Amino acid sequence: MSAVSGLHGVVPGFDTDAVVLVSIVVLVLLFSIQRFGTGKVGFLFAPILALWFFNLASVGIYNIIKYDISVLRAFNPAYIYFFFKRNSIKAWSALGGCVLCITGAEAMFADLGHFSVKSIQIAFTCVVFPCLLLAYMGQAAYLKKHPLSVERVFYDSVPGVLFWPVFGIATLAAMIASQAMISATFSCIKQSMALGCFPRVKIVHTSKRFIGQIYIPVINWFLMIMCVVVVATFKNTTHIANAYGIAEVGVMLVTTSLVTLVMLLIWQTNLFLALCFPAIFGTVELIYLSAVLSKIKEGGWLPLAFSSFFLCVMYTWNYGSVLKYQSEMREKVSMDFISDLGSSLGTVRVPGVGLLYNELVQGIPSIFRQFLLTLPAIHSTVVFVCIKYVPVPYVLQEERFLFRRLCQKDFHLFRCVARYGYKDTLKEDHHAFEQLLIESLEKFLRKEAQELAVEFSLQPANTDSDGEEGGDIRPVVRSWIRTGVEAGAGDLHAPLLSADQSRVKDDRRTSAEDGLSLLPSSAMPSSEEDPGLEYELSALREATESGFTYLLAQGDVRATKESIFIKKLIINYFYAFLRRNCRAGTASMKVPHMNIIQVGMTYMV
Repeated sequence: MSAVSGLHGVVPGFDTDAVVLVSIVVLVLLFSIQRFGTGKVGFLFAPILALWFFNLASVGIYNIIKYDISVLRAFNPAYIYFFFKRNSIKAWSALGGCVLCITGAEAMFADLGHFSVKSIQIAFTCVVFPCLLLAYMGQAAYLKKHPLSVERVFYDSVPGVLFWPVFGIATLAAMIASQAMISATFSCIKQSMALGCFPRVKIVHTSKRFIGQIYIPVINWFLMIMCVVVVATFKNTTHIANAYGIAEVGVMLVTTSLVTLVMLLIWQTNLFLALCFPAIFGTVELIYLSAVLSKIKEGGWLPLAFSSFFLCVMYTWNYGSVLKYQSEMREKVSMDFISDLGSSLGTVRVPGVGLLYNELVQGIPSIFRQFLLTLPAIHSTVVFVCIKYVPVPYVLQEERFLFRRLCQKDFHLFRCVARYGYKDTLKEDHHAFEQLLIESLEKFLRKEAQELAVEFSLQPANTDSDGEEGGDIRPVVRSWIRTGVEAGAGDLHAPLLSADQSRVKDDRRTSAEDGLSLLPSSAMPSSEEDPGLEYELSALREATESGFTYLLAQGDVRATKESIFIKKLIINYFYAFLRRNCRAGTASMKVPHMNIIQVGMTYMV
């Protein structure tokens, strides 16, 4: 609106309604191109930004030289004292307008997920800050000669022959400034989701090189609607500027508080120096805050209302999610209970593969007990599937799955962690997914039998001999047996969130395989020497031929009867509403409905 309002007085009949209409059209266009990604949008905007800052510096230098070069004396901080001494209360009120001179700077640092630290530091220090100084000093020099042009000082200070080029560049630059805020919003939402503080929404990664370059469709369209409503309601930049000023100072105060915590807890800075930081910066920011809070009735209420709304949403989601997770951990099915049921699991085992999706990386989820109680039969092979995302763009197909056996062999229970990169898509053909899963499971079974045979074949040799070679191989094999084969082990310690740790594990696996390859062929079992392996593989093939069934939970979270009224209100209504309307787990899978069995379960928290 600030950019488009420059047409006032230049184009006949271009009134406030025309400014609002053009601004809304530009906003819709801006939000429509977000799906192409920050990288592509930034590439298109880079030349425009270069022209914009060159224009600011050039016009500023022109006005300083032409109108009054004495404005350079403003670098003397003594004039701050003279200004407040002369204007008192009016000077304090003017601080609210001064805040708007630096708006947008915080968005650069909120976009660290989209751009590198070095690029932001160089851009702000060498380009943004000096060009802004020259622009504002040029406008001050122009106002000293034309004090009545304060309402349109930016466009009036531009030479007449350059008005239209500057207008076009200013409009595009305003779009870019809005782009920075949109990208920062996407980053904040993603980080909040990672911390469990925001409902699940669809996130589209638009870059293979930078994990932080994302696009969130729901948030994008929500922002567009809200921006259009605000522009159409306020219809002037004064109220929007007041709202933006409060948001700006709020960001500064939060940043100062968090940096102080980082200095104390992470950097372990000297206590005196750490307290000096908020004492200096916090004091300045509180003075600015006191000035902008006087504008609450004139538009300043808007960011406070929005922040209060999102605070309630985030707190409700985090509170309910924590209680649900605690309930799942508390009600996990013990391995002793499964063992007491026997290999039949207390029911009838029918041919087929059951894929039970859950969020627990360790332990058997309570929903499995619900399936056993609800269904008249359970599949001959059951795989607990847990999906995890790793910070790499793609995960190779052969590295997709990590398996672990649960209970004894005749139970045919396995845990599988399916690893996906942030550019991998879960909506792959379910037949390909099932085939890859079974192939990986067969490889796991063969490797397990191989390691067990090596362990047993090495035991007599190591009992009679203390050779160094036997002493080197045996611990490696035993370590793999402990982590991948040991019956009844319920924990999965495979690193899932660090690419470096995954490579370390892959190196260990390669070293173990190298050690096994050094053994004589007589130590490597074949299907004839291991009838148990052949029987298990044949049972797995028979189950595969019978088909796959996806076992999913349809959980409902309710507060216990003993809970207080506030807790019941939050859990039974607000949190339940968010769960019903957020992105469900089945939205990430492309599975025919005929292959899905859902069992309802109520979590009492």
